[in-house]
Amino acid sequence: MMITTGDDAAIDTIQRAQKLAAEFAVPYIKRGGRSIPKLASAYNETDFIVLVEQEVRIMRPGEPIMQFHPSMAYVRAKRLLKGEADPMITHSLIEPGDHVIDCTAGLGADSLVFSLYTGEQGKVVALESSMPLAALLTEGLRSHVTALEAVNEAMRRIEVIQQDHVTYLSKQPDKSVDVIYFDPMFREAVHQSAAIAPLRGFSNNNALTEEAVKQAIRVARKSVLLKEKWDSPEYERLGFKRIQRKTSKIEYGVIYP
Repeated sequence: MMITTGDDAAIDTIQRAQKLAAEFAVPYIKRGGRSIPKLASAYNETDFIVLVEQEVRIMRPGEPIMQFHPSMAYVRAKRLLKGEADPMITHSLIEPGDHVIDCTAGLGADSLVFSLYTGEQGKVVALESSMPLAALLTEGLRSHVTALEAVNEAMRRIEVIQQDHVTYLSKQPDKSVDVIYFDPMFREAVHQSAAIAPLRGFSNNNALTEEAVKQAIRVARKSVLLKEKWDSPEYERLGFKRIQRKTSKIEYGVIYP
């Protein structure tokens, strides 16, 4: 993975790119008017994080561009701010000020909702094993600007860690985190979304393991939550109580330790 900018980047964008490269210990390269395919050929690299003003993208030659955006999380956030319920929040038993670990962060949608709800006194750790996705998420959360300052602040509070969740959870003390959350990549897509489809090319598509759930139960104080398709056999396989939702193709499973 390498990090660069768009053409004719401003000084602050270049500085953002250099900072991100240092954080992930990967090279920063000047764009120099070269296309991504030309950079890929010159450096024998496939994955590029490209920073432009207030935006960040993953670009891989021959594949769709993936850009950070809160997407549906922004809609859910606005509903929360209006006092409306969110099923993920409801079933997790989470409260303001709680500590959450999102074990499968992806583009950070659920982490954002958790962060908004837990507030300034809360803590949300977003784990992502894929380096390109972790870099995209790190920069996106700190540079993307929405029309709602509460959402912007919630994004800035999230701590992104590039690590697989089993390794991270195994290092946490017993009953040290309020909520542990899993949203593994579905084996089959529920929606044909232009924004989400490229995620499959970069994310970890492995099934959730029994060891991960075991560690989560050990670490969680309030709940371990799993989001899956309505007809998924994963709930039963992993020991989660299925929470049926009549109007959605997505359901939650929960374990209350």
